[in-house]
Amino acid sequence: MPRKISIGTQDFKQLIAEDSFYIDKTLFIKEWWEEKDSVTLITRPRRFGKTLTMSMLNYFFSNRHENSAELFKDLEIWKDEKYRKLQGTYPVIFLSFADVKQTTFEQARLKINQIISDVYSNMQWLVEQKFISSNDREFFQKVKDDMDTSTATAALQRLCQWLEKYYHKKVLIFLDEYDTPMQEAYLNRYWEELTDFMRSLFNSTFKTNPSMERAVMTGITRISKESVFSDLNNLTVITTTSTKYADCFGFTEKEVFAAMDEQGVKPEEKALVKEWYDGFTFGETNDIYNPWSILNYLDTGKLDVYWANTSGNGLVGSLLQKSDKDTKMKFEQLMRRDVINVPIDEQIIFQQLDTRRYAIWSLLLASGYLKIVDHETPAEAKPGKRPMYRLAITNYEVLKMFENLITDWFEENEYFSEFVTAMLNGDVKAMNIYMNKVALSIFSYFDTGKSPESEPERFYHGFVLGLLVENAADYTVRSTRESGYGRYDVLLEPKLIKPGRKAVIMEFKVLDKDGNEKELTDTAKNALQQIEEKQYATELLEKGVREDDILKYGFAFEGKTCLILRG
Repeated sequence: MPRKISIGTQDFKQLIAEDSFYIDKTLFIKEWWEEKDSVTLITRPRRFGKTLTMSMLNYFFSNRHENSAELFKDLEIWKDEKYRKLQGTYPVIFLSFADVKQTTFEQARLKINQIISDVYSNMQWLVEQKFISSNDREFFQKVKDDMDTSTATAALQRLCQWLEKYYHKKVLIFLDEYDTPMQEAYLNRYWEELTDFMRSLFNSTFKTNPSMERAVMTGITRISKESVFSDLNNLTVITTTSTKYADCFGFTEKEVFAAMDEQGVKPEEKALVKEWYDGFTFGETNDIYNPWSILNYLDTGKLDVYWANTSGNGLVGSLLQKSDKDTKMKFEQLMRRDVINVPIDEQIIFQQLDTRRYAIWSLLLASGYLKIVDHETPAEAKPGKRPMYRLAITNYEVLKMFENLITDWFEENEYFSEFVTAMLNGDVKAMNIYMNKVALSIFSYFDTGKSPESEPERFYHGFVLGLLVENAADYTVRSTRESGYGRYDVLLEPKLIKPGRKAVIMEFKVLDKDGNEKELTDTAKNALQQIEEKQYATELLEKGVREDDILKYGFAFEGKTCLILRG
């Protein structure tokens, strides 16, 4: 009989005790333990089993869980006698920052204080021990929700010292979702305050802590060492490009197909499941599937967007809509299932995400939205340059997520679809009415500004993404590519070329009052003239589109005002 699929259960004991569906990842315990690293930071995309793995570590090593050996007796780790003897023999501190999502620094610090205070509450029995001094008891009482920063940052180290005295054994520390507070700090603009606090906390807990045996931290991103890890020279970082633990998070293809067989899924479904959910690569290990989508698919029997629609897309969406022209153009390539070539720095510097052009690709890679197709080795990279990576959208589910994200940008604007209809019908009067309403409501959404230093192309290419998604079924949408003797801004090419099926060329220009343009009409005429002089229609004509079926539009912008002329 197939095991019951349990959606969202992250407690290892509950999952095993209820005999719910579980893919055995217990050999991670052996692999990690035998590496003997002091502090291990493992980054993986969200919903990839990080929390369940940390819960598994807690139940395996902690000496405070009764009958926990029963949880492992039928799993791979129990076949090794050495680990049967190791199980349940260590004092453990297990905590998670997954819920630290506050909008201010004080609220975030209070939440972290509460988490530490809860750990202390579960260790209240320590206060009664004979070796606890009056000063220790005084400190213990200070650890509460409103404790000051010096008390909070020292609390876990002090607790480790008492646990070591009691058990005569150093402590294991497991910290899940370490970077959630950092992402919220970036989004809500209290980054500097929080990084100072976290740096002190991590230094005390993981670096200058003589009572710590080993530690594991998990998160989505590798935050730059200069931000919060500047004092940790004992940190081993495992990212998505590392070979260690490559198959310990996420499901391998063999595991997915075996699960489908167990659940009675038809064999012919495997190819579709692979298209939708395969594509993650960790180190040199390919064909990794995200567990969240596979579990939901097995539970419902339906192919749908599961993982990519869970919370956590806010930062990505914000960065994309504010990104410059080059970023949006590369994003257009990705949406067409093409590959982009960019430098990658795995150390995410959150405060530079707005200013460093290529930082967003590092974040998208770490978050699982992009996959590595190929890359340079450090030796192959140009001197002083980061290695170049060829990246693509991970799988069909992620593509659908991005399409939904772009649709959300425009869904509140009822005029966008009407504009597209008018454009394909050649109705330039209606186009002008709708485009001005579209531009008025979403122009600032793409962070364009009006100064000479601003980049109005951010709006244009954001607008193109909307066209790409709106017309994906019938048209290939391209922008800023060579054609004839010049470059066009946007081209809509029908996927099925036949008489009467329209193609569209659009040239965007901003009013140049310092040149020969006095009003928007001059700008729009210049745009149409450029389409003709540069022979932008060449590509379409060569593919068999009739001249009469090519619609040519010149767009002229001044701030949020637009004028469109048809050629």
